[in-house]
Amino acid sequence: MRGRLLPSLNAIRTFEAVARYNSFTRAAEELNVTQSAASRLVRSLEEYLQVPLFTRQSRRIELTDQGRFYNALVRESLDLIEAGTVELISSKEGKGTLSIGMLPTFGTRWLLPRLPSFQQAHPEIALNIISSDGELDFTKERIDVAIRFGHGNWPDAIVDPLMGEEIIVVCCPSLMEGEHPITDYDSLRYHRLIRHSTRPNSWEHWFRSVGAHREDQQWGPSLEHFFMIIQAAIAGLGVALLPSFLVEDDIRAGNLVTPFNDRIAGPGAYYLVTSAAKSELPRVKIFRSWLLSQLA
Repeated sequence: MRGRLLPSLNAIRTFEAVARYNSFTRAAEELNVTQSAASRLVRSLEEYLQVPLFTRQSRRIELTDQGRFYNALVRESLDLIEAGTVELISSKEGKGTLSIGMLPTFGTRWLLPRLPSFQQAHPEIALNIISSDGELDFTKERIDVAIRFGHGNWPDAIVDPLMGEEIIVVCCPSLMEGEHPITDYDSLRYHRLIRHSTRPNSWEHWFRSVGAHREDQQWGPSLEHFFMIIQAAIAGLGVALLPSFLVEDDIRAGNLVTPFNDRIAGPGAYYLVTSAAKSELPRVKIFRSWLLSQLA
């Protein structure tokens, strides 16, 4: 089996320092080597790659196009190695920082209110919470775990189901007191339907599920996050379709009302997604066990 095609890591480290300072002298001082040793290491890297990484003119050096390309890759890789090293050193006995990639509305409405109990039980673990709802990449986002909505198919990860969704129709009370109160499915045509831009087929799914005809519907604003949709519905911008657990408090407070009793199963579920590479870190195991216990 062929080994990895890698140049000398010492040469890589020296190249990154020279590129960062644009100086062999300053790079040599940082690395505690002579200027000529730093120059030889970079030369050896250029010979290995068979491309020039710097142009040398008198006392000035400048990265070539190939050098700029390679430097970006090297710097990102060294940053990741450094971050991982710091992380492992700090993770002894479960200590360190747990980074959570969190869906904004789910996190605000469901997870954040529960986190004080986690912090009380595990004060040695610091929390870093990042708004995260795009394509899941643990390395780029530098997160340990994530909460996502979908169908459970995330490769190279440990996936635990958290909960499904019950979708309900909500609006502000003033719409029910206006000229066209929502008394049946047909009366929705008098009102604008607020859309979720990342779930564009939600209303079509709801109409099919309740057996209603979607005719002459007026479309309201298209918004990216559920918390925006909630506020838009409260403000009277239209009728919204939302997971029931996200709006329970607003319904109890009278900010929103539900014109129908229908509760439709959503097209997916919420999952805790854990990086397989970090699943054995103590802080990750502790959080995963705690979160799943909240659903018991």
